[in-house]
Amino acid sequence: MFKKILVANRGEIACRVFKTAKRMGIGTVAVYSDADRDALHVQMADEAVHIGPSASNQSYLVIDRIVAACKQTGADAVHPGYGFLSENRKFAEALAAEGIAFIGPGVKAIEAMGDKITSKLIAEKAGVSTVPGYTGVVDGVEHAVKISADIGYPVMLKASAGGGGKGMRVAWSEEECRDGFERATNEARSSFGDDRVFIEKFVEEPRHIEIQVIADSHGNTLYLGERECSIQRRHQKVIEEAPSPFLDEATRKAMGEQAVALAKAVDYQSAGTVEFIVDSKRNFYFLEMNTRLQVEHPVTELVTGLDLVELMIRVAAGEKLPLAQSDVKLTGWAMESRVYAEDPFRNFMPSIGRLTHYLPPKESKNVRVDTGVFEGGEVSMFYDPMIAKLITYGNTRNESIEHMVEALDAYYIRGVNHNISFLNALMVHPRFVEGRLTTNFIADEFPDGFSAENIVHRDPDVPVVVAAVINQNFRNRSAAMSGQARGLSYHAPATWRVIIGDREAEASVVPQSKGYSLVVDGKPYEVVTNWKRTDALFKATINQKPVCVQVDREGIYYDLFHRGAYFRALVVPPATAELNKYMIVKEPPDLSKFLLSPMPGLLVSLTVAAGDSVKAGEELAVVEAMKMENSLRALQDGVVKVTLAEAGASLTVDQPIIEFE
Repeated sequence: MFKKILVANRGEIACRVFKTAKRMGIGTVAVYSDADRDALHVQMADEAVHIGPSASNQSYLVIDRIVAACKQTGADAVHPGYGFLSENRKFAEALAAEGIAFIGPGVKAIEAMGDKITSKLIAEKAGVSTVPGYTGVVDGVEHAVKISADIGYPVMLKASAGGGGKGMRVAWSEEECRDGFERATNEARSSFGDDRVFIEKFVEEPRHIEIQVIADSHGNTLYLGERECSIQRRHQKVIEEAPSPFLDEATRKAMGEQAVALAKAVDYQSAGTVEFIVDSKRNFYFLEMNTRLQVEHPVTELVTGLDLVELMIRVAAGEKLPLAQSDVKLTGWAMESRVYAEDPFRNFMPSIGRLTHYLPPKESKNVRVDTGVFEGGEVSMFYDPMIAKLITYGNTRNESIEHMVEALDAYYIRGVNHNISFLNALMVHPRFVEGRLTTNFIADEFPDGFSAENIVHRDPDVPVVVAAVINQNFRNRSAAMSGQARGLSYHAPATWRVIIGDREAEASVVPQSKGYSLVVDGKPYEVVTNWKRTDALFKATINQKPVCVQVDREGIYYDLFHRGAYFRALVVPPATAELNKYMIVKEPPDLSKFLLSPMPGLLVSLTVAAGDSVKAGEELAVVEAMKMENSLRALQDGVVKVTLAEAGASLTVDQPIIEFE
């Protein structure tokens, strides 16, 4: 067995690998860039080596620096995690040349499966079902248009060396094909240094279902069930689960056997994932093979009881798999939500900054948190904005969903924007609960983007009750303060008006030994809680039903977050509530004549100049953020008055780019 493992990665996946290595009694080494000097994975490791500047192409992607770190620390094996160098053939070769084990598959498998064109040809030869398409190299935009017309629209344009949704576009017409080919090749060149693109038929109403495989060097290859990964946004997974609510046992077995056949065809030895597109009739087609540990591997671990990282380490050390296919049993149901630093209310723009408060839900047999951040740490502009993976387990799918909703309620993050409201809205969406999923789910259900109107609260009295109780707690504390002037001491009233949005509710609050008794608009409530004013989470039972509400006090307001919804509550005496009706509402400034940057990023191009006339839908600028190109288009016809930024400029959120007449 290895003595010391270096993880050539960062964030939550580095922390995840360290946990297993430490449990196995193996020494650990972290590598870090300037931006990650104080990161959690650096703190967790036994040793840490600085490998360069913050930009990944000067640190985590520099093979020589990773190899040098191995030599410096005496690491005899490297786990690549996912992303960065995890599927880089040259990296595996460089390690082998120095006698350092690569905890992953062999070079042959990496090379064969890393190229989507080659992998599809190998899959076809191995008897794996494939999507109709053109597997040759597409020679320019005109060639792409001809191929697409031959296949028949819609088509998918995909970077051959791609992954993570980058270099991928769906085209429904010749015009979209031309534009999509340019975008896909640009993103592919930027992200992977390889602008080759291939084209295949786009399967409508598809599900994305993948098979986990594990193989050793002794001829044993197993499949460990499937993961449903259909909930995606811009081709990036948002929620994953195992097993799939759609597959029957016969389809699961057929997909598993084809995944094993493909793994054997390239002499695969490690953990890997074979991704399939599945149509409404359970026909399945090979999509790609990821020759690494997947982000969503925890859901498989929870339903199989296996530690995939440990199996990878043991296989790389030459050990035989400790189980046979007949030993693989799927028990219960697991869900994973990807918690990102992004603002779902503003088209999911990335958010960067310091985590001023970070309180993840308590881990248990039903809740697991894989994270790489901590309170006081930073979410950097240089890397993927993932904060954590939140995983829940239950005996049934509904149990797992309920655990997830409760855990999301208890996930308290401040300092950066995050997508927890969106995740919670997805979890309670009737169509999701019913398991009627496709990769178009988010586009279908949120066609105009995500907004507060998408969140329907089951019990609108809950925020009113919570706000009234919290307010009474603060008021009682004020009344108990010493040193008050005689005759002017404050006595907290018991009747209040709770104003949330357009609703004004009357609430009477009476403290009890274990909580409070309330009457809200004539309806009685019993609240049992030991909440303290310093607690960020209001945990209680309201009429014997457990609730967990996030609480922030902002001046005279209480900000409440529950089940994905946000409520700003003002709690005042009845007389003050009457006067409040006459308060002037401050109108936001009119920014309709400006094109604002929706996210922090790089202004790649500006396609208009002062005096130009533009039509609705015309591209005005392209902003790159997190290696994704975002086209900004005109919402209506107009004339450019002045451009306020130049190509190459670094933009902040809401920075004006163009002013219109």
